[in-house]
Amino acid sequence: MQTPHRKKETYIKPKADPNITPEKFALLTSKLKRMIEIDRPRLSEETKRLAAMGDFSENAGYQLAKSRLRGLNQRILETEDLLKHAEIIEINPDKSRVDLGHLITVEVNGQTKQYKILGGVETDPTSGIISHHSPLGAALFGHRVGDTVSLALSDRSVEYKIINIE
Repeated sequence: MQTPHRKKETYIKPKADPNITPEKFALLTSKLKRMIEIDRPRLSEETKRLAAMGDFSENAGYQLAKSRLRGLNQRILETEDLLKHAEIIEINPDKSRVDLGHLITVEVNGQTKQYKILGGVETDPTSGIISHHSPLGAALFGHRVGDTVSLALSDRSVEYKIINIE
């Protein structure tokens, strides 16, 4: 019988993009406050109540409650770290070049589309919010109105013409 060999656990989770809007900062701050003041005491009480029911090894309710508490504590630590290292996006009033926080109108394949370029934490491609680290965001970054940006996809190249910067 062979003994299984595990691969080294060398995966390091990449740091979150520190660029966030003031609105997102306020939202994360209120979420953190709720997790600390409401959710954690509630889960802690539930864990204590289930711990009083007896044997820990066969107490599935206690194990689940403890797991939920650990998960909440991890989310609190991640949110605190994100807020501690956050860099608030100040929208550049100079609209001559694409920058963080700008709303970009582009023409691609005869259609007009709008993209807002923000940090990686706030991206939502279905709503037109892209990261400045995404392929399209990085390609548009720093260009001017009238510039044409070419984005190489796996099987073709797509041309984006910048129409407006707001």
